[in-house]
Order: sequence, then C-alpha cells, then structure tokens
Amino acid sequence: MSRLNWVALIATAFFSSLAFTQEIEPRRWTPLPLGTQVVSVGYARSYGDVAFDPVLQIDNAQTEIDSAILSYVKPFKAFGRLARVDLLAPLQHATWEGDLQASPASTERRGFGDPRVRLSINFAGAPAANPKELRQYLGSNPANTQVGLAVAVTLPWGHYENDKLLNLGQNRYTYQGQLGALHNRGLWSFELTASLFVFGDNTDFYGDNTYSQESLAALQAHVIKRFQSGMWLSASMGNGLGGESSINGIAKNDNRDNRAYALSLGFPVKRYHSLKLSFLHSETHRYTGADLETIALVWSGLYH
Repeated sequence: MSRLNWVALIATAFFSSLAFTQEIEPRRWTPLPLGTQVVSVGYARSYGDVAFDPVLQIDNAQTEIDSAILSYVKPFKAFGRLARVDLLAPLQHATWEGDLQASPASTERRGFGDPRVRLSINFAGAPAANPKELRQYLGSNPANTQVGLAVAVTLPWGHYENDKLLNLGQNRYTYQGQLGALHNRGLWSFELTASLFVFGDNTDFYGDNTYSQESLAALQAHVIKRFQSGMWLSASMGNGLGGESSINGIAKNDNRDNRAYALSLGFPVKRYHSLKLSFLHSETHRYTGADLETIALVWSGLYH
C-alpha cells in the first residue's frame, strides 16, 4: 500500500477516535417528561497531537477542530415505557499540520460532519409521565434506578471527497448499541453505559480502495453531584477497545485503546434554559493515534 493510503487510513482512524471521545456524555439516561422537547446549540474546540507510524516520516503533527453542534431531543411513550429520540448535526472546520519528510505541510476542511440519530427506551425506572407526574415520582422516590437500551446510527452525509486525505464525513454508516444504567440517590447520581460500535465499509476510500473496520467496544462511567440551586457537576471516564482497520481486506493490526476523562458543569440561566461547560482529555495507548483536549460550551432550552 502506498504511503498516501496509509496517511488516509490513519486520518480515518483519527476521526473514529474522535467519535468515541465525543460519546463521553453524562446524564444521557435522565428521564424527560412527556410533552417537552430540548433544543441545544453548542461549540466545541478540540486540539492536540497526532502520532503516525514512523515509516510515514510525519513528525510534529497537530490538529485543531472547531465544531458547531445542533441537537434536538424529544421524549415519547413506546410500549408503555419512556423513550426518546435524539438528533445531532455538526458543522466543522478542521486543520491538520506537521512536517512531512522534514518539510512543513498542512491542510484544512470546512463543512458538515456526519449527523447521528439515536433512539432509546427506559425499560426500568421512571414511568412515561407528564412534568407534574414525573416530579411527583422523583419526589417520592429519591433513590431510584433507570435502565435503558439505545440504538444510534451515524449517517454518511458529511462532507467527503474521495481524493482527499482528510475528510469531515466518513462515507460509511456507523451503528451503535447501548445498555445504560443511572442510579439516583439524593443529590448524587451514578451512571454507567456500555456501547458497541459496528462500522460499515467505505467502498469509495482514497485511492479507489475499500476501508473496513472491526467492531469497537466502549465503556463510560459518570459520577454526578447536583445542587439545590439547579447546578450540577460531573466527573467522567471512558475506555474504547478494538476497532482494527483494514484496506481491501489487509489488516493493519491497529486495534484501538482510547481513554478519555471529562469534567462538566451545568447551571441554569433561566427557568427552562441552561448552560453546560465541559473539558475533556482523550489519549491513545497505542504508538499511533491522537491525544486531544476538548473544551465545549452548550446552551439548552426545554420547551413544552
């Protein structure tokens, strides 16, 4: 395989790692009342170092990614249980620079990333209820546990050019199954989510090749402290393993071992509006991959 194909391979692997990093999200299983919807607008900046296979002769590689994110959440009743749909669409600007064979090189991309649709259902815990009924349930059950299942699909609609090494879209479907649990006790919450990512093939990969990737398993945990004022603070960590990639059936032996740590602070700004500030550190425990810092600010509005 040519050197440029290997660069493209690692670029795709980098964005797979970034997708895992962006999955570290607390309060995902918190019940929402029927008849409401949540609209969120956010900005995230990711930056850090990218490590390549030494044979590529790429040194001092760094990346910066600015993302504007729009999301929509709608709870509903399904099979007598509380369910919800999540829609997310990112608009991104990514730059990548370093030394290629001792000469400075850089590239950038602007456009939409791949959107995602997620469906989840809580099969244990809070009932499907309106705002008043849900407040009554939580008030009479200060210690409660939610357990849920979810399926998410990342759609290949982002900006993609098959003659470019760096793309914002991945030109493939990604399917994700989740099993999660949230335990609330007073003003403390403990959340655990196990995920399995299943990747479709990119049959229009750089150089008229087919890019494939094995499944990746991930686990994330969160500890959340709520305050009487409506503020909350969370500490999170996650780990992703697997996801070996190949081109035209030839394996790269590049299984992922990605870890991420995050702190998030949420606080109300009006009765039905809030802000969330997050800092996330992610790192690879392989000799290739990316070590990234991400800072994000998200506004959310709850509407009846």
